[in-house]
Formats: sequence, C-alpha cells, structure tokens
Amino acid sequence: MKLDRLMGILTILLQNERVTAPYLAEKFEVNRRTISRDIDALCQAGIPVVTRQGSGGGISIAEGFKLDKSVLTASELSGIIAALKGIGSVSEQTRIERTLDKLGANSDAVVSLHEPVVIDLASHYKGELTAKIETIKQAIFEDKIIEFDYFYEKGESRRRIEPYIVVFQWTSWYVFGFCTERQDWRMFKLHRLWHITTTDEQFAKRNIPPEKRDFNHHLEDKYTLVAMFDKSVKYLLIDAYGLDSFHESGDGLYFEIGYDNKHYMISWLLGFGGKVKVLEPAGLAEEIQAIGKNIFDRYV
Repeated sequence: MKLDRLMGILTILLQNERVTAPYLAEKFEVNRRTISRDIDALCQAGIPVVTRQGSGGGISIAEGFKLDKSVLTASELSGIIAALKGIGSVSEQTRIERTLDKLGANSDAVVSLHEPVVIDLASHYKGELTAKIETIKQAIFEDKIIEFDYFYEKGESRRRIEPYIVVFQWTSWYVFGFCTERQDWRMFKLHRLWHITTTDEQFAKRNIPPEKRDFNHHLEDKYTLVAMFDKSVKYLLIDAYGLDSFHESGDGLYFEIGYDNKHYMISWLLGFGGKVKVLEPAGLAEEIQAIGKNIFDRYV
C-alpha cells in the first residue's frame, strides 16, 4: 500500500506546481506525519521534493528535474504516462507535456512515450470542459467558493459551493463539494454547469465524512426500469450496460436496470424506436406512449 501511495504522491507532484501536506493527507486518507515520511522516502529515492513553509508554501518537485527512470519499473512508468495522457485530454497541455518530457528525457528511457494505451476523455465541447476543470482546480487550490448556473430535471438555479474534488465517474465529469445553500455535500455534473465564476470568498477546509467519500452514494438510483428488447439490439445493451445487464427470454432480451434521471432514460429508450417495450414502471411506459403519439401527430 505504501508503494501505491508513493506512486500516487509522485504523480500528483508531477501534475501540479505545488500542493500542501493537508491536501495529500486528505487525498490518501492518512495523517500528515505519514505524508512527511513518504516525502522523505521520495527524497531518499533520488527525487528532489522541496517543502516550503509559510504563506504560498507547500510541497513541489524541484524545477527542471529530470526523473531518474531507474527508480520506477517499466510498468509503473507506463501507468503514469497513460494516466497523464488521459488527464491531458481535458486539461491544459503545457504541464502535462513537460511531465512527459521528464519521463522520456533520455534516449535510453525505460519505457517509450508511445504508450499503447490511449485515454481520451474529451467531449465534443472539450474547450469549455477544459476551462471549467482548470477554473475549479484553481479554486480548490486557493480554497475559494465558486458560483455557477446549474441545469437539472427541476429547472435551473444559481449555486454556490466549496469545491473539493473534480471526479470522473462512469462517463461524466463532476465537481464534488459542499453546497452552501443545502448545507450538505453534493456532486454537480460539469456538462450541466455553466457560467462559472470564482469568488473572492475563501473557506476553511471541512473534513469529508467517510460515507460522503463514496461517490456512488451521490449517484444512487431512484427508479428501476424493466423492459423487453429485440435481440437485434443486443450489442447496444452490451455497449451501454455490459454483458450481464440482460438475459434472453423467448424472442427477446429481458432487461432490468436502475436509473436516476427519467428524462435521460426516456431519450435513451426512444433511440431504440420500436425495438423495445417498457414493462415497468407503468408511468414511464405511459410517458413514452404519449411522446410517440405526439411525434405521430406532428407528421400526419
């Protein structure tokens, strides 16, 4: 576990100009003394980690450092490079490219930068997503409250939160933080978050309750869909929910899954046209039927 933590700390230090010991302690769920011992271990391994006290201080890797690849195995370097490439698809490139240069500075590099694993987490509006992530990340480092317009099932509202972590969960990016209005921890999807601004208000870091650290807890399913699909769309079910999400029943595919966003589920089901029949919940089937009638009326 210590080796995993050391690799994690090294990766964070390579990604960021400077971080604090409390941030690392919270990130890896250990105390500050453990982080201090980990920093000493990295220094003993030949990695020049610099610690500065006082205002604007923190932990960083000495500028211009070229990583001695003998410290890491080829598989460990491959993992770091793959992770950095994934981050680079939705983050500013300069720092990522500089880090990759450090990892492959010499011709006798242990591992090629042509990593066979390519992770591209960008969406069709990558520019906006990158800007959001950079704004939120800076606010997290500076302990500043952010404000944004949020669009969701019940409408839209202006939100204020204390940001803590940017999370990639399932297929979407979220910001996890403390909502000042609800006085509780919340996850906000970046696709639905717009017009973000960083305020001048600083906040004191809160201890995140253990149960709130389970991000799946914030994405709990509210409803259960039961449907029968045509066998011709099997590949689409596998693509969306996996091989075990259904079983063959007669001439069709019996499908049961939990969901929390009704509008998204309706849109997804409508994409199958006449190759799916909703069995439960009855209310969802009625809404789809009404939408189908409305579509028919528009074309007669």
